[in-house]
Amino acid sequence: MLVSLETLFWISLVVGLYPYAGYPLCIALLKAVRPRPVRVGSVTPTVTVVISAYNEVSHIGATVRNKLTQDYPATLLDVMVVSDGSTDGTDEVLQQLASQEARVSYLRQEPRGGKTAALNAVVERARGEIIVFSDANSMYRPDTVRRLVEGFADPEVGYASGRMLYVDPRGSLVGDGCTAYMRYENRLRRYESAIGSVVGVDGAVDAIRRSLYRPMRSDQLPDFVLPLSVVEQGYRVVYAPQAVLEEETLTNESQEYRMRVRVALRALWALWDKRALLNPLRFPLFSWQLASHKLLRYLSFAPLAVAAICSWLLVPRSGLYLALTAGQGVAAALALAATLGPKQLRAFPVTRYCYYFVLLNWASAVAFGRFVRGDKQVVWQPRTG
Repeated sequence: MLVSLETLFWISLVVGLYPYAGYPLCIALLKAVRPRPVRVGSVTPTVTVVISAYNEVSHIGATVRNKLTQDYPATLLDVMVVSDGSTDGTDEVLQQLASQEARVSYLRQEPRGGKTAALNAVVERARGEIIVFSDANSMYRPDTVRRLVEGFADPEVGYASGRMLYVDPRGSLVGDGCTAYMRYENRLRRYESAIGSVVGVDGAVDAIRRSLYRPMRSDQLPDFVLPLSVVEQGYRVVYAPQAVLEEETLTNESQEYRMRVRVALRALWALWDKRALLNPLRFPLFSWQLASHKLLRYLSFAPLAVAAICSWLLVPRSGLYLALTAGQGVAAALALAATLGPKQLRAFPVTRYCYYFVLLNWASAVAFGRFVRGDKQVVWQPRTG
């Protein structure tokens, strides 16, 4: 028996919106009825901050010094940097830093192999019991490392992720959208952490027990694969909102789009590689979280597109569908106006949010097409996706 057009519309609409609205509501309710708090404490294990850098001469010096001046016992913290085939003078800066500060070491990866290969190379040389991951342009607040480490007082915790605050001093179109999206994501991570493990992390303000680190293929996304590996080993991945990283957003639409395509493509491959975690018999709670937060999120463009088409076809049947179709048209017009319209219209938050929602789903659709073709991405240009 064929599904009616109306049934198809409502199923598609619910499935498409569920990852954005339904899942967060379910997580919030579960947090209220079955909390699982993290037992944080004042612990000071040895820490190694690892950084992969490619042509970051303008940032790397300040980033390394930012880590060396953390509010953490100096004798227990060191910094290791991999220059991934840099050609702009990054190596010279690192050589000078290493000669001036015994807690800094650096190695060069040649030929360029990407962030994941760089992390594999440096972690096996690290001395810290806890490995902290930082990007080459990531500036931590003075207590960020200490706040990240607090969660490891709980023996069930294997991975901790801090809070990324995007700063957009210019009020750009993608900057405002990205900032709002991260606020939404951070709230969701807070809820997930309160019931077990978070599904998504930032990668630039993260920490793992060195004993749980597992080398990855160079095409795998460490921000996603490593936390999933920790869950596979029976440990929790938790959110540490007091461990703050401030970073400027991308302000160029094409840069943000390329970055979102890259992240979605590598996340889809990570989901494929770690598909065992989607087995509800082995991971009853986390499999639902992973499917809801990531798998359905990256695929939501498909049911949303089906719902959009169905709504247009259903307009003659009811005023309800006419209203829904009109709302869809207004949202699409606002997204278009955000890129082509006057500055006064672009200044409205709802315009920017509509644009960013469309950008996210379009990037996911493109990434899915590349995933189906078997495309993989290992290296990219920093800050440009």
